[in-house]
This record gives sequence, structure tokens and C-alpha cells, in this order.
Amino acid sequence: MIESYLHIPPLLGVFGLLVALAIYIVVSRYPAGNEAVTKIGDQIHSGAMTFMRKEYSYLVPFAAVVITFVYFSGLGLYTAIAVFAGAFSSATAGWLGMYSATKANVRTATAASESGAETALSIAFYGGSIMGLCVASLGLIGLGGLFYFISADHPHAIEGFGMGASIVALFSRVGGGIFTKSADVGADLVGKLEAGIPEDDPRNPGVIADNVGDNVGDIAGMGSDIFESYCGSMIACIAIAGTFSVGTGKSEMMFLPLALASIGLIASMVGIIIVRVFSSLSPASALRTGTIGAPIVFIAASYFLINALLPETNEYIPINVWLAVLTGAVGGIAIGLITEYYTGSTPVVKIAESAQTGPATVMITGLSVGMQSVVLPIGSIAIIIYLSTTLSGIYGVGIAAVGMLSTVGITMAIDAYGPVADNAGGIAEMAGMPPETREITDELDEQGNTTAAIGKGFAIGAAALAALAIISAFVATVSAESGKPLELLLSDSRVLVGMFIGGAIPFLVASITMTAVGDAAFEMINEIRRQFKEIPGLLEGTAEPDTEKCVDIATTAALKKMLLPGVIAVGAPPLVGLTLGAHTLGGMLAGGLLSCVLMALFMANAGGAWDNAKKYIEKGNLGGKGTDTHAAAVVGDTVGDPFKDTSGPSMNILINVMAIVSLVIAPLLG
Repeated sequence: MIESYLHIPPLLGVFGLLVALAIYIVVSRYPAGNEAVTKIGDQIHSGAMTFMRKEYSYLVPFAAVVITFVYFSGLGLYTAIAVFAGAFSSATAGWLGMYSATKANVRTATAASESGAETALSIAFYGGSIMGLCVASLGLIGLGGLFYFISADHPHAIEGFGMGASIVALFSRVGGGIFTKSADVGADLVGKLEAGIPEDDPRNPGVIADNVGDNVGDIAGMGSDIFESYCGSMIACIAIAGTFSVGTGKSEMMFLPLALASIGLIASMVGIIIVRVFSSLSPASALRTGTIGAPIVFIAASYFLINALLPETNEYIPINVWLAVLTGAVGGIAIGLITEYYTGSTPVVKIAESAQTGPATVMITGLSVGMQSVVLPIGSIAIIIYLSTTLSGIYGVGIAAVGMLSTVGITMAIDAYGPVADNAGGIAEMAGMPPETREITDELDEQGNTTAAIGKGFAIGAAALAALAIISAFVATVSAESGKPLELLLSDSRVLVGMFIGGAIPFLVASITMTAVGDAAFEMINEIRRQFKEIPGLLEGTAEPDTEKCVDIATTAALKKMLLPGVIAVGAPPLVGLTLGAHTLGGMLAGGLLSCVLMALFMANAGGAWDNAKKYIEKGNLGGKGTDTHAAAVVGDTVGDPFKDTSGPSMNILINVMAIVSLVIAPLLG
């Protein structure tokens, strides 16, 4: 029965790509604007694509080494092919999303000037939705295709797909994070504080690099992050179901995550249509309606799918599996809304008010908010874990993660909308568009900041569940291979040693990435200062800055400094597993999971709150721009930038990379 449906996920993936292409054609038909606008847009586009090309020039040899290791380690040819397929799919999604987003930004700015807020919102959202559809579609094509061709004879091989996706995510998220924050910090510190010129002022040499960084970090980087969790959750479910005995609906349980992701893609398309229909309302209303509408459609459709697909057994009752899916979907929305509160509500005002007494109190209040913001999301994740495992055992955790991530098309679309809107505002400023245009782009950008914060919260929750599901799959696989249960007991010294190792690794990686941003920003600051000093007429607006030099500095620094975190993430599991054994590796994954999730939430929310506190003051509150209060808030935002956009997101990648690499090498440890 199942065999006749295996072709549907990859075919739906192809359909999703065709829809993405159709949306791109629609976007490209909108006017790009006058010569000044298109020139700025071309600079951002060129800088973004240059970074992608250089990133992939580093990625290819790194991936080649990993694929070679996989092939010769005994894992076999098919696993090596799966690693390649995962890396290629993720890299392609990032490339397509970046390309389309950097074409949509100029059209959003021009639409804001010529057609109004509704059209501008539609173009910005369409630009983001291409990335969302590419992530969901290529995941289904890659993973669904592998499942169709090799799962019957080589069930463990498809786990390599997640490993390949993780490698790309590591490079895109960490490298992109270092790029965007080195450019942002450099441009802000010299431009705003030293030169006293506005944000996105065309006189600032770092502005183009800053706008490029928005795309590099929050489109390609976030896309690869979500792609990794999206595919990882499905792979975990397939791996867990693969350990079931025949007669328990094994084949149906293995296929279910792909089936759920397929209807999730359709639900995401419905969500995109909903946003377009409601775009005449406020941006906030349109985006929120689409964000909530898509999961509702998915949850309803998944009920009928699960009841039709799964046989009723003593252990896995269809209604319980559906409730586990529901738990994950609702939990994802809850984590996003909690994140929105801490980064866009009362806590932000509290931080802004603390800026009246200087940067020290800004730092203290922001750190306090960030720490407090960890509690409720962790509580939500704990509830999801408890309910899903109670309903359907360890399979329930994986299927809850699938439930959270199935509507990734709309989730990623709304998240990618943010950088497009942000770029549009920057282009409007640099091109000297009238104040009315800036009011529209600022409104879109403000909503984009909120969606980005929600997206980061969602990404963390999704990464946590996906990693937990993969760890559960690792335990099940090692147990099945060895013929005896792998028990991770706190009374076992091997497990405790692993937990302490795993708990320390996130701190090391966070330190490396924070230092990387500081070092790269230092180079950027010196270059911007040099240009202001040495280029006659630059500050007066009669000379052109050398923006390409700043883009090159950020690119080179990012790519050089992301290699060490990559080696740690990929190398730690085989080093620990093959030397100290499966128990220690399992303990390391447990310690790493907890430490990564806690740090990711703390850093992302503290950074987002600092950023929005600065924006709150810039709107005219508490004295507005140019005051000591504003200067103190800028310091908080500068510290928060690498928190929320570099080190925080790195935690998502780190735990998923370590988990999926452990799952891939599990047959060697049994």
C-alpha cells in the first residue's frame, strides 16, 4: 500500500519549486526603480552573491573530506551519496532564496514610493516566500527521493542527508552571522556614534556590507538552519520507526513524516495566499493571520491523513500520534509568541528606560530580560516532550518536531520577509526617497524585526525538538545494532563525563564566534575610519565610498573564522564516540542539548530586546536620537548583535550537527 504513495513527496516538492518560480516571475515584473535605486540594489545583490560563491568555495572541500570519511569508514556508498544530496539541497535552497530576496528589496522600496504600503508588503513577502518554498520543496525532493530509491535496501543511508544539510547550515549560519554582525557593528559604531550620521546613510562605507549581511545571515543562514531541523526531524522519525518490529505499522510509520511534510507544504501555500488576501490590512494583521492560518489547515488535514495511513496497534494509536503532532504545532506557535513578548513588549520598554542611567544599566537589564526569557520556552519544550512521549513513546518526540516544522514554508517566508523589508528601508534612505516612503518601509521593517524575533524563537524550539528526536534515534539505532538497550544512566560515570563535555562545547563555540565578530568588526571599523579620513568630500556627500572593500573584509573574516567551530561540531562526536564509547557520546549529546538550548534562548532574546529598545528610543521616546540615553541603548544593541545573530543561532546548528553526525556513525558503535 505505502509503495504506491512514495513518489508523492518528491513530486509535491517539484510542484513547490514551480510555485516559487511563478512567484519570482511575478516579483520580477514589478519596477526596480530609477537609476539611483537600481545601483544600490545591484551593489547589495552583487555583495550577497559574492559571499555565497566564496562560502561555497570553502564548503566544497570541507564537504568532500566528510563524504570521503563517510565512504571509507564502513558506512558505505549510499550514505556518502545521501550526505552529498543533503549538502546540495540545502546549498541550492540558500542560493535561490538569497538571489530572489536581493531582487525583491529594490522593488519593495520602489513600490513603497510609487504604489503604497499594500503593494510593498506583497512584494517583500513574496520575496521571502520564495525562500520558504525552496526550503520545504527541496527538503521533500531530496529526502523524499532518497526514501523512494534506497530506504528499502539501505534504511540507515538516508541519515546522511541530514549530515550534509548540517554541514551547509554550519557554514551559512555561523559564517553569515559573523559577516552580518561585523558589518553591522562597524557601520553603527563609526557612522552613528563617531560621525553622527544616520543609519543607512550612503556616505557610510559599511552600509552596503550591513545590508548584504541582513541577507547572508537572516535569509541564507536562517534558511539552512530551518532546513536542517526540518529534515532532521523527519530523518529521526524514519530512523526510530526503522527499529520497530514488523507488524506494528513499520512502513507506514517510516513514511508518515514525509506525508505530513507534504501536506505542510500545501498548508504553507494556503498561508501565503492568506497573507496576500489580508495585505490591505495592517502588515502585522496580514502576517499574523497567515502564520496562524497555515498551522490550522495543517493540523486539520493531518488528522485525516494519520487516520487514513496508520493501522491501529496496541502501541501506536492514530489519534495519539495526531495529538503528538498537534502538541508540536501548538508548542511552536507558543514559543514564537513568548519570544515576541520578550523582544517586543514591556521588557523592551524596561531596557529603554534603564538607558537613562547609562550603558551599564542597559547591559544589566538586558541580561536580566534574556535570562528570564529562557524559563517559559523551556517550560513549553518540557511540556511538548512529556505529552508527546506519553502519547507515542520516543516516536512521539520526533513526530511532534515534524508537526512543529511541517509548515516551514510559511514560517520561513515570514522570517525572510524581515531582511527584504529592512533592505528596502536602507535603499530608500540611501536613494534619498521622500519621508513618506521611509514611513512605509519603517513600518514594514518594524514588523520584520518582530517576525525575525519570532522566527528565531521558533528556530530554537524546532532545533531542540529535532535534536532530541535525533538523539532518541541514535539511542534506538545503537540498541538495535548491539542487540541490547543503550541506557544513559546518571549513575554511570561514562554518561556523566559525556554530559560535562557536551555542556562545555557550546560555551567554547559561543566564545569563538563572539571573538570572531569582535575581530572582524575591528577590521571593519578601521577601514571605515580610514575612508572617512582619506577620501576627500566623503562626509560632505560629494565623494563615493569604497563599499566593495568593506564587503570583502566581512566576507574574508567570516569564512576564515567559521572553520574552527565547524571542525569542533563535526569532529567531536566521532572523537568521543569512537574513543570513549556510545555511553559517553550519548551523555555528551544530552549535555550539549541542554546547554545549547538554554544559551540560544538567552542570547537570541537578550539581543532582540536590546535591539528593539534602541529602536523604541529612536522613535522619539525618552528624548530620541542624539541623546545620552540613545547612545547608551546603541551600546546595548552593539553587544546584542552578536548575541542574537551569531553566537545564539550557532547553538541551533551545533546541537543538530553533533546529533546527526552521532546518528550517522551509530552503526559503527553498536
